Amino acid sequence: MVDILIYSSNENFKQDLQNQISRFISDSRFVTDLPDIIIVDDEPAAFRDLRQLYSQIPIVFLGQMTDFNETNLNIMLGKPFRLNQLLDISRAANHKLDYSVDGYLRFNDYELRPRQKEIEDLTSAQVYKLTEKEIKILKYLYKNAHQYVDKTDLQTNVWGYHQEVATHTIETHIYRLRQKVEQGNRHLIATENGQYQLIMRDTHA
Repeated sequence: MVDILIYSSNENFKQDLQNQISRFISDSRFVTDLPDIIIVDDEPAAFRDLRQLYSQIPIVFLGQMTDFNETNLNIMLGKPFRLNQLLDISRAANHKLDYSVDGYLRFNDYELRPRQKEIEDLTSAQVYKLTEKEIKILKYLYKNAHQYVDKTDLQTNVWGYHQEVATHTIETHIYRLRQKVEQGNRHLIATENGQYQLIMRDTHA
């Protein structure tokens, strides 16, 4: 069960969003406190209050906020947005959703299934088994899909910043992941100046 708190002054929007999420995350429950993830509808003051109250809970802010500090726990999704975007971002942000019945991510015609430890190329129906570390790499790149991620970020957020993790270890993991999954003209991860970014184009709804 995944507990979700939705904050919105528009009750119709809140109810509609709850109904839509319930359709696609079947083991979700909507709460007013102690959530696993929070969704705030375009109200900066409410975002700040909830962030202070729940310092370690992922919050997805729907709208635009000029002084927004985007981190692993603070995610901004501009309006208008597709429901599929919100669902995927929520799944990526919240660890508990990895183990829900619908805990998958879709990007660039791939589907990542963390619980099953696999990824499927949706264009060929080919399924590839992944290691825990490969799953963590893909999830972290998904959370930061709008930017390139350097090796220090991966070292800190995937390996927990173990100093013994050399950069060539990260490079080897990325290389093996790409060799395993990328076939022909299919590409999963882009590399630029020693940094990495998940390719997000042409996603399925």
